[in-house]
Amino acid sequence: MVSIRWKKSKTTTYNINYHIIWCVKYRRKLLTDYVDIRLKELILEKSKEIDIIIKKMETDKDHIHLFIKANPTQAIHWIVQQLKGYTSRILRKELSIVRTRVPSLWTRSYYVETIGHISEKTILKYIEEQRNH
Repeated sequence: MVSIRWKKSKTTTYNINYHIIWCVKYRRKLLTDYVDIRLKELILEKSKEIDIIIKKMETDKDHIHLFIKANPTQAIHWIVQQLKGYTSRILRKELSIVRTRVPSLWTRSYYVETIGHISEKTILKYIEEQRNH
């Protein structure tokens, strides 16, 4: 039986989760009030379009944290590019505070970490033990 933590496609069963963080250009504290609300709406909108699940999302004035579930055909750099590009384009178009405070909304960089249900230590031990079988 497949648990809810796994997703299935025609040929694959998977559980791919990422923790992603990226910052506002120059660490300007723009993610407050309406900018914060609108950013989250846009991320949810784009996530449906590109078929990822936002499990958790939070901002802290100058950066955003996302915990997402993706599928194996989506490269993480493409996911981040889609989310950053879409949100920057719309927020700069809609909100003068974003246009006037930074030349582009986001820095070029981001942080990403894979998140799994099983710890790294457990996987390393499991792989090591395969030699003995």
